[in-house]
Amino acid sequence: MSSRGSPRTGPYSALNNSPSRSGSLLSSSSHGVLRRESSQTFEGAITDSPYPRANSQISHSISEKYSLSPDIRAWGSDLSSDLVESDDVLHNPNQRDRSSGSWNSRGLTNVGCLLILALSILALFVGYPALTYARAKAPEAVGLNLGGAFNASGQIPQIGNYGLVDLDTPKDAWSRKSLRDGSDMVLVFSDEFNTDGRTFYPGDDPYWEAHDINYWATNNLEWYDPAALTTKNGALHITLEEKKTHNLWNKFCFTGGYIEANVRLPGINNVAGLWPAVWTLGNLGRAGFGASLEGMWPYSYDACDVGTVANQSRNGLPIYSITEGDAKYGGSLSYLPGQKLSRCTCPGEEHPGPVHPDGTYVGRSAPEIDVIEPQVGRGANGLLKGEVSQSAQYAPFDKSYEWKHTAQNMKIYNASASKLNGFVGNIVQQAASVVTDTNQRCYQLLEDCYSIYAFEYKPGFDGAYVTWLSDNKLAWTLEAAGFGANALTEISARPVPQEPMYIIVNLGMSPNFGDIDFEHLTFPAVMEIDYIRVYQPSDSINIGCDPEDFPTKAYIEKHVDAYMNYNLTDWRPGKGGYGQPFPKNSFLGEC
Repeated sequence: MSSRGSPRTGPYSALNNSPSRSGSLLSSSSHGVLRRESSQTFEGAITDSPYPRANSQISHSISEKYSLSPDIRAWGSDLSSDLVESDDVLHNPNQRDRSSGSWNSRGLTNVGCLLILALSILALFVGYPALTYARAKAPEAVGLNLGGAFNASGQIPQIGNYGLVDLDTPKDAWSRKSLRDGSDMVLVFSDEFNTDGRTFYPGDDPYWEAHDINYWATNNLEWYDPAALTTKNGALHITLEEKKTHNLWNKFCFTGGYIEANVRLPGINNVAGLWPAVWTLGNLGRAGFGASLEGMWPYSYDACDVGTVANQSRNGLPIYSITEGDAKYGGSLSYLPGQKLSRCTCPGEEHPGPVHPDGTYVGRSAPEIDVIEPQVGRGANGLLKGEVSQSAQYAPFDKSYEWKHTAQNMKIYNASASKLNGFVGNIVQQAASVVTDTNQRCYQLLEDCYSIYAFEYKPGFDGAYVTWLSDNKLAWTLEAAGFGANALTEISARPVPQEPMYIIVNLGMSPNFGDIDFEHLTFPAVMEIDYIRVYQPSDSINIGCDPEDFPTKAYIEKHVDAYMNYNLTDWRPGKGGYGQPFPKNSFLGEC
């Protein structure tokens, strides 16, 4: 193709019968290639030649042999050399086109498309698997809600109705007065359970998490299964089928204040065997995970003396720790292994802190305060009736588990409905407990009603207390002095729990809690929770599982296996143990 013009004006243009045409005559070579033979000028058609016909034999033979194209100029076509047609760029490239770089708009588009394609492939085959793995591991993270209203690892979503205060909580319930002095308290946590169909498998819910374990520590007969928990008709339903708990461990904690639960109890009020509960536990112990609890529950202690050591005795002393305890165990007072994270911890030993001004560690533990543990008792008329035990668990222990329940240290508001619990303790716990009648109608198999159970507490020593409510009525109060120092067992005062506490709700059954009437129990048994709310004084709000004065985050993360593996039954080395020693104890001369 010539570069000098359009193919229509080149040297290979065909001739036709039009007059006054100049051009090249084409013929076929022996090689089948068109070539230029000669150049002639025709003044007219061959038939108009002035020469004799005989002399026109070649022309006649050409016209007879070939059918020549007509002259397209006769059709009005523009054959000028400077004519630019729309398709010229396809066969007549511009020199500048060949010299242009790749960073023009077309090049950038190509590179951009390739880059997007590469990133998409990486996202599909690298990013998506990594994200899936990270999300699958998220429920096992232990930095949930540590030290504030939101979790330290960012796992609580800031969407919808997931604040600490449920937006469904009635506005008139966003504050209340203290039971103690009438001071103002504000709502710091609530869950109304109004959204039906919630599930509580690990990672499903920002606050609650159901366990999939057997609660062996209290000899429970059931297997706790997350499938047994859901929300329906505006309430949390916990079902016990001849089939744990869900809790806020390491997700929401509070120190001091008021907790209230509106509950419909499972079963019926006169058939024994079920063990429902709403309770709180210090965050350094995880319910059902034995390794995390050894040497931690139910201690509430910040002194360095014999109360921190195993069996609450040293070299057979004090004598009351050997002879004035549980008769089933030869009079031994305590079988506890000693307070693991005590004030006696030697300098440099592992301890979550903090440190007192004198350089000793603050005694740390996993104390327990119960909102309710319902049971079946017998009234004065001999008939069975529903009751609730409302208690705090303590260690170390008083002689014969007898705390100072004097008129100054214990107040029962209605003696006809409440009485001191006959159970005071055993080799693993001491209980300050009062039993109070329930609302006898608010049970699963009776009426569709709920009853409010609650406690308010102030942690510490001076002025500290716990006050319980049953059926929204004052039941009893425990003053901190009730667990003051005991010279007979040579122990110091035990404070009202100062640890950040988390909330547990469960429904189980165990012979440890009382007789089980299998003949009359009805399954499935369902406990319903209409709501749970937590209030604190408006001038001293203290929520979060990792407060500065009682930190837990770093310690839990360092020993995460002890808090995640329920098959580890002990902290110390041995079969089923986590394999870590207790810190050395200065009282035992180990520093």
